[in-house]
Amino acid sequence: MVQIGYTMMTEQAGPRALVEHIVQAERAGFDFSVTSDHYFPWLASQGHAPNAWAVLGAAAQATSRIPLMTYVTCPTTRYHPAVVAQQAATVQLLSEGRFRLGLGSGENLNEHVVGGGWPSADVRLEKLEEAVGIIRALFEGRTLTHHGPHYDVEHARLWDLPDPAPPIGIAVSGERSCRLAGHLADLVIATEPERRLLESFDRHGGAGKPRVGQLPVSYDPDRDAALERAHDQFRWAGLGWPVNSELPHDGSFASATRSVSKDDVADAIPCGAKVQDFVEAVRAYTDAGFTEVALVQIGGDQQAAYLKWAENELLPALHEL
Repeated sequence: MVQIGYTMMTEQAGPRALVEHIVQAERAGFDFSVTSDHYFPWLASQGHAPNAWAVLGAAAQATSRIPLMTYVTCPTTRYHPAVVAQQAATVQLLSEGRFRLGLGSGENLNEHVVGGGWPSADVRLEKLEEAVGIIRALFEGRTLTHHGPHYDVEHARLWDLPDPAPPIGIAVSGERSCRLAGHLADLVIATEPERRLLESFDRHGGAGKPRVGQLPVSYDPDRDAALERAHDQFRWAGLGWPVNSELPHDGSFASATRSVSKDDVADAIPCGAKVQDFVEAVRAYTDAGFTEVALVQIGGDQQAAYLKWAENELLPALHEL
């Protein structure tokens, strides 16, 4: 049975609301949760970008059952990997073992804020590989001194160390990231229902490991309102990772998506209140081989109605997949 997750989308709600939403999601019966980690929203109409790690700490205390996960944190630019290791270890302790650390090579949108330019995709993956090695070493309880091609660590140690350490997931979009994830990750993360990505992950050592996807949805009894909201806030989703990772700010995303129509959005995102449309969208992920799918309800002010509907109608149907 596929596991269905709830997304705390930090780009569309403030920190207190996000914690209230995850409490409601736990009550509704979602199997797990994920949290985005951004400094900017993709589009100004989303309107938010609180610190994900502070939100996770509060969520760990406000909930008791639902697993938590970053989806995803970039441990290479805005955060030093030694700092990510400490943050992740702390959330694992606060949540009593319910946390998974999702990592990725990052987006210019969020990482540009600390300056230093935005490296090529090849360099970003080199940095991610080195960062994962640093995080793993600190999770093992080692006192680490490291001088690598991209990072320096001087006599670092995690004094509050969880047992077990958080599992590490790596986001993939192509062959090289799949190879990296297969070798280094405990689970794989992807945002498109692409079987080829999972097959590549398996070839490089990922067979049998969890695979987590994510799907934006727009529930509303009024389908036109649902589609309008999806177009206003999520039309960027169709650009694809090679484009999304390079654009530097919300204005760039607004310009790049000017020609995206509502029909384009309707083809990609289930909108309205017809359960079967949502089931078929999730089925694309399960058919590709995903074991977990995190849903993103579009609209920070639309979560309460969505969660009630999900509890009563959507989740029972999805758990039959």
